Amino acid sequence: MIVFEIIGAALAVAAIVYLVVALVAPEKF
Repeated sequence: MIVFEIIGAALAVAAIVYLVVALVAPEKF
């Protein structure tokens, strides 16, 4: 279903952004 595809894509993007932020700005964690 399209809804699950959108949710999956959103989670994937959020995970990538979180990893990038954790690598670039580790002092925030």
